[in-house]
Amino acid sequence: MADAVDDDLYERATRLLEPGEIELAGCIVHTDLGGEEDLEMHELTVAANDVIAEHAGNGESYIYAGNDTDQFASNQFQGKTLADDEFVWECQQLLRSGTFDLVFYYEAGVDQPSLADDLRSLDHVDRVTTVP
Repeated sequence: MADAVDDDLYERATRLLEPGEIELAGCIVHTDLGGEEDLEMHELTVAANDVIAEHAGNGESYIYAGNDTDQFASNQFQGKTLADDEFVWECQQLLRSGTFDLVFYYEAGVDQPSLADDLRSLDHVDRVTTVP
């Protein structure tokens, strides 16, 4: 990675992907959105949901905010399938060095380069770093 902030974020994301119930992969979506651009960040998260769900091949999904449980932090979301409420992805929205980074985790097996290309095409995305 190019700088200490990215190195730290990449390492933290990698640790969160360590073996659990399912094998995970992930990506960091670096944006040009500042801390006051909450609406645009929400719109980007919705667009990323569509992209990740398409690549995961689990059908249509919705975004679960976890407002009804204390197991979620603020700015933490999940994509779940419409058909059966199954996990598609999880996201944390982090304000780093004045702009938002969105860290997504999803079940391994997704074509990472293709997913990253599609995420890069979304508005407000500076770059995408995949995490194995």
